[in-house]
Amino acid sequence: MMMEVYEDRIAPAAPRYITALAASEREIQEAQRLRYQVFALEMGANLASPSDGIDHDDFDPHCEHLLVRDRHTGAVVGTYRILTAEGARRAGGYYSAREFDIESMAALEERVVELGRACVHPSYRHGSVIASLWAGLAAHILSRGYRYVIGCASIPLNDGGRLAASIYHHIAWRFPSPPCWRATPRCPFPVYGVPIDPEPPMPALLKGYLRLGALVCGEPAWDRDFRTADILLILPTARMNPRYAERFLRHS
Repeated sequence: MMMEVYEDRIAPAAPRYITALAASEREIQEAQRLRYQVFALEMGANLASPSDGIDHDDFDPHCEHLLVRDRHTGAVVGTYRILTAEGARRAGGYYSAREFDIESMAALEERVVELGRACVHPSYRHGSVIASLWAGLAAHILSRGYRYVIGCASIPLNDGGRLAASIYHHIAWRFPSPPCWRATPRCPFPVYGVPIDPEPPMPALLKGYLRLGALVCGEPAWDRDFRTADILLILPTARMNPRYAERFLRHS
């Protein structure tokens, strides 16, 4: 696989980070070790691979893996998993289809790419690394000509679900998808009858999706293994916010 490198020059500290697609099994395992650290050790997720210190599943071999690497230490500090329509066919479907009924999107399949397993090392959750992830994704998505991007925004449930319910109510009516793209959660997370904060803090990656132009496909699913409420989003690239897209691509 030819490595695609997107240099990040958004902030003064940005030359410290390189964003690239994984070009070897060793690099994929670096991403999987970071995922294990974040999902298993930090969030307490019940992973399918709990004993070897990496997070891997049956989708990984069919995905591309985007990495953000710290030049100073050589460590992978951010990652995203990218699943194309061709990869989804080999994997038996999109990961989102395990959490949602997405039959309404079947007509879009050949033009869809799915993002998932996003995470950033806890010591690097600042603007430069997140911007590097988004710069790499924007350049990759647009260079490949994908028309639609789907993915789940995951919200931790360590407060009993108040944040997840508050965020859903805050964004559902502001950024609704058309009815033809609505998806039904297979295991719904209850978002009614919960105390709601009118201005909840928004996770950085979810905020980035919405700023780019993503739309909410319906109520969240309850991911019991990852202990999160997952909101399915769709981003038609034709409605991508040009101000944010230009900002990312200018520095990619």
